[in-house]
Amino acid sequence: MTPPVVHSLREQIREHILEGIVSGRWQPGERIVERRIAVELEVSQTPVREALRELESLQLIESAPNKGVRVRNLTADDLKESYPVRAGLEQVAAELAAGRLAEDTAALEREVAALREADLAGDGEAQVRHTVAFHREIVRAAGNAVLLHTWESLGIEVWTTLSIRWFSPEPRAHAQDHQEIVDAFRRRDPKIGTLLKSHVLSCAPRV
Repeated sequence: MTPPVVHSLREQIREHILEGIVSGRWQPGERIVERRIAVELEVSQTPVREALRELESLQLIESAPNKGVRVRNLTADDLKESYPVRAGLEQVAAELAAGRLAEDTAALEREVAALREADLAGDGEAQVRHTVAFHREIVRAAGNAVLLHTWESLGIEVWTTLSIRWFSPEPRAHAQDHQEIVDAFRRRDPKIGTLLKSHVLSCAPRV
């Protein structure tokens, strides 16, 4: 078996820590010890440190001299802050990608089909994965590397996970909302950018 590269290992460790935060393994204010995670996962401390830095840049955790790394006490308002920024980026992406996606919505349709299965199964993890993949396809179709990099730097998957699992306790179907976006691309809706912006803002967590 080919050993994972450092980048993919960092991502796996990041997801492990994120899952621990979401599930309540680490409570707000509780310290996350780098060395313990490295021992638990049987890895060096370097990729653990990198994963923690990434989560700190997303403001999920915070560090202080002589106090180490601790989980932030996040609220719905904290999570909501990224949504207007994301909505603006996706509005631009939809407008840039409109012609291309009007001709070929296959990639979006695959994610909608997967979302239907996730909705039926009540699989929150799959809902997050395919929701993020759907929106990434739109941003990627815009053909603007700066836009894609900026969008990905927001930690969309992290915030979507927390929004759905912490602040959307009632089961919610996601496929139909996304099918409507696909249909809008197909019919070359001139308001596709505004439509997508409104959709993203509607996904922001509510108190």
